[in-house]
Amino acid sequence: MELGIVSGQSIREGESRMMWWNNTGWGAGSWLAMSVMMVLFWGGLIALSVWLVRRTRTSPPSDRGQSATDHPDQVLAERFARGEIDEAEFTRSRTILHPPSDRL
Repeated sequence: MELGIVSGQSIREGESRMMWWNNTGWGAGSWLAMSVMMVLFWGGLIALSVWLVRRTRTSPPSDRGQSATDHPDQVLAERFARGEIDEAEFTRSRTILHPPSDRL
């Protein structure tokens, strides 16, 4: 016995009017895949955020704005020019950096 026609389909007694996409459902595998994709999405979003924050953060300035690769003679000359060391200290430090080559 038919109860009526909905969208061109007849409805029989005991049938639901909802479509349910042909009652196929998603199954356990599809739900597992969807859960994994959600975790990957949020993990990737968090990782991207952390990377951007670290990338844009500026490094703290050094004591005098000098890099660690300055040549020792240059540093010594700058300290002497600023008056941090006197001539005797400059000469002694320069001798330590460049010992005489007349050793036998």
